[in-house]
Amino acid sequence: MSRIKQSDLIDSVADALQFIACYHPKDFIQAMSRAYEREQSPAARDAIAQILVNSRMCAENNRPICQDTGIVNVFVKVGMNVQWDAEISLDDMINEGVRRAYMHPDNVLRASVVSDPLGSRQNTRDNTPAVIHTQIVPGDTVEIQIAAKGGGSENKAKFTILNPSDSLVDWVLDTVPKMGAGWCPPGMLGIGVGGTAEKAMLMAKESLMHPIDIQELIDRGPQTAAEKLRVELYEKVNKLGIGAQGLGGLTTVLDVKISDYATHAASLPVAMIPNCAATRHIHFTLDGSGPAEFEPPSLDDWPDITWEAAENTRHVNLDNVTQADIEQWQPGETLLLSGHLLTGRDAAHKKIADMLAQGQPLPDGLDFHNRFIYYVGPVDPVEGEVVGPAGPTTATRMDKFTEMMLGETGLLGMIGKAERGEATIESIKKHRSVYLIAIGGAAYLVSKAIKSSRMVAFEELGMEAIREFYVENMPVTVAVDSHGDSVHESGPKQWRIKLEGLTINS
Repeated sequence: MSRIKQSDLIDSVADALQFIACYHPKDFIQAMSRAYEREQSPAARDAIAQILVNSRMCAENNRPICQDTGIVNVFVKVGMNVQWDAEISLDDMINEGVRRAYMHPDNVLRASVVSDPLGSRQNTRDNTPAVIHTQIVPGDTVEIQIAAKGGGSENKAKFTILNPSDSLVDWVLDTVPKMGAGWCPPGMLGIGVGGTAEKAMLMAKESLMHPIDIQELIDRGPQTAAEKLRVELYEKVNKLGIGAQGLGGLTTVLDVKISDYATHAASLPVAMIPNCAATRHIHFTLDGSGPAEFEPPSLDDWPDITWEAAENTRHVNLDNVTQADIEQWQPGETLLLSGHLLTGRDAAHKKIADMLAQGQPLPDGLDFHNRFIYYVGPVDPVEGEVVGPAGPTTATRMDKFTEMMLGETGLLGMIGKAERGEATIESIKKHRSVYLIAIGGAAYLVSKAIKSSRMVAFEELGMEAIREFYVENMPVTVAVDSHGDSVHESGPKQWRIKLEGLTINS
């Protein structure tokens, strides 16, 4: 019988969350390295390189891999023989660990959780509460799997109830392209099959915490129906040609995980949840001997690669760029941006829309005319930093505001991640605007291009406030040009055709 101290559990949760914010699991590094070596799409290879370089930089400097440091998911198995030396509930202990991790003074993590989701949506400021699932099991230990799940991938979760005779493979292959690139591929797909609706979703989420081992499975050969399905889906999803960041390429998924459970004879519940290129999870066990300890991966685990823009990369001065300039940019072209740009995302756009609808002027000093906006909610800086990790957020969420911004504020262009919707592309074409993407999963690397930051408006929104960044050589890719041509449509389409006749060694 073990006795688990309250302080040990709190410290372990806090340390685990700080750890996974800054260190990719070794299996992910290895899988991404293999993807980089075999990738033949220049745009996708460049994106993977940025993700791997960013990953190593974060490990070296103990900084978050992504600016979206996630909503905390916890799976707890409490042994029936465990005794507690505690004064508060298990959930309260876990949430205290979350609070300490996200408010750590030496490495503040971004608080993204809001309460009153249907009303005020006020940020809780410390990223609590976590989403906690608890089981009572035989034994005298406490096992915890903990993950920090980013909103970009979480928002792409899918669920259906198929007929028992329907093809799960067909549903997955039809659904994955519709998920777009907001989940920052390449990553993992977690699939839960059976049980009931909530059980399928739970299995899909928990499966994402399993190690990446698809290559080992392929090498030894699948044995069970679930293993055979994993391999089939891994191969067929990658043949969709979606590629890194949705730019078109060989690797869309690094692994496919499947968990199943007994279900009703009339049902086939299926849940699918992706994990992004900032995958963050870890497992630890408490046995009463003290808090868990976490050992960082060796820097030798990362591939010896660097990221540099190609010699013919176009340099853009944002302070004097013109309409005529942006009309020369081509889909898929890499740019290096220097100069001033504004930031803003969901909450700021909503405030702007409300003010314009009421005939109110925008706040003093806020002028979008001939400016670019970067969809970002950065991590707070630590000593010596201008800004913390500041990667792009999913631009699709701003689609509903795009016509307003282009038509009423004089905005010239936008920077985010993932694809834009059909109506937004038409708006970009109508106003001869442009949409650029930065690489999701390379937030710390991107932040190094930001040389100054100042508050402009809506300071009360915290990470969603509007700031002005001065950047030098910030790498971006032209995703939608001024003619409405989208690389997220053309890239995967081209690579899907190429993959039909291409033999790739796993």
